[in-house]
Amino acid sequence: MLDDLREQADSALFIDDETEEFAEEEVGERLFLGMTAVQRFVIATMLLLMVCILGTFCLLITERVYPPLL
Repeated sequence: MLDDLREQADSALFIDDETEEFAEEEVGERLFLGMTAVQRFVIATMLLLMVCILGTFCLLITERVYPPLL
């Protein structure tokens, strides 16, 4: 049984399958963390807005800044 596994691992078919999979990924769209470029941009924009809003609220709560009076 172990000899069969060793022969299968040494066979050229095993290596060819891996190289074809990598070649298909390079031709297609590049993915990072399983997301496209547009999805990553939306996540980054939402994160930026959350940090700005939470930072503003933190400054208001600690009374470092005051809202303008009407």
